[in-house]
This record gives sequence, structure tokens and C-alpha cells, in this order.
Amino acid sequence: MQPLAGPDLPHTQPRPMHWLVTAAALAAVVAAASFVQPPDATATTSGDAGTGRQSAAAPDPAKATFPVDCGPHRLDVVTRASGDLDGDGTAETVAVVRCHSEAGTPPSGIYVLAQPADAKAAPRIVATLLAPARKLSVEDFALRRGVISATLLGYSTTDVPRCCPDVRTAVKWQWKGGKFVQSELPATSSTERA
Repeated sequence: MQPLAGPDLPHTQPRPMHWLVTAAALAAVVAAASFVQPPDATATTSGDAGTGRQSAAAPDPAKATFPVDCGPHRLDVVTRASGDLDGDGTAETVAVVRCHSEAGTPPSGIYVLAQPADAKAAPRIVATLLAPARKLSVEDFALRRGVISATLLGYSTTDVPRCCPDVRTAVKWQWKGGKFVQSELPATSSTERA
């Protein structure tokens, strides 16, 4: 069979916009894959090992109600870690949550949960470290020796594609003076790190 003679059809010639759309879609898939973890994944924890103290079970974030509106989508607990954050002898749980999405990266929330005296009661939120309204994503989350740390991913302008955050901020929270105190390093853009 001989190929058809004549000019190529206009839709068969790739244009720069086609490559841009393809690159953006690929970047979105890669970014989404980097955030996908099993719902029961846990981060590094610092418990009461070696202290001889017996503490009650840490609050289960699956039983908590978070102030996040996901519409028809479910809320995912992306990661969690437990430890005695305020030195009262009971374990708290820090949970990173976000709305479920098959594509893209919905903003994250970070909440500290405590278990009420009634062990059958649902855990309650005692602190909001990061509200989803700030439109940031969480990476490198950890809890070590009572210090909560994470890298927050965001955008320098509204022109930056939502698939590709270009600002990273290393943040930590620690219980001091009856509250969680946040400290952070200066934000860096991806061009500054290159």
C-alpha cells in the first residue's frame, strides 16, 4: 500500500503549544506521584521509648473530624506521627491531610490531635499548624524529639502552573510557653536552588 500523497493535515504537525501542554501534563503526573502514599503511612516518630512511661494510645486521625471541605471527594490522611509534644505524659498525633485527587496537588492541612479522657470519644483538634486555605503542600514531614518539621511547597505568583510549585520553605513547630511556636528558614525559589 502506498502512502497518500499531498500536504500533511494541520492537526498532525506538533506545535509549541502541544509540547507545552504535554510537558505540563507530565509534570503534574510526576508531582502527584511524589505525594501519593498509602493512607496509613507514618512518619518518623518520637515516642516514650526508654522512659519506662506507659502512655495511652495516640489519637487515631481516621476517627477525627477535620475542618476541611472536600465537596464530593474524600479526605485523605497523607501521613501522621505521634509523640508527647507538650510534655504532659500523653501522646498527641500530628496529621497531614488533604482532599483526595486523582490528578494535581490539593493544598494540605496539618493538625495536632489529642484524645479526650473518654477513650471512646473521637480525637479533638487542639492546634492547626497549617490551614489548607494557605494553599500549600507538605513534603518531608517528620516528628523527632517533640519537634515537628516539614517542607512547605507553594507558588511565587499566580502565573506559576499549579502543577509545579516554585517556592520551598523549611518549617518547624515546637511546644513552647503553652503553644506551638513556628520557626522557618527563608523561602527559596527553584531558580535560586539551581
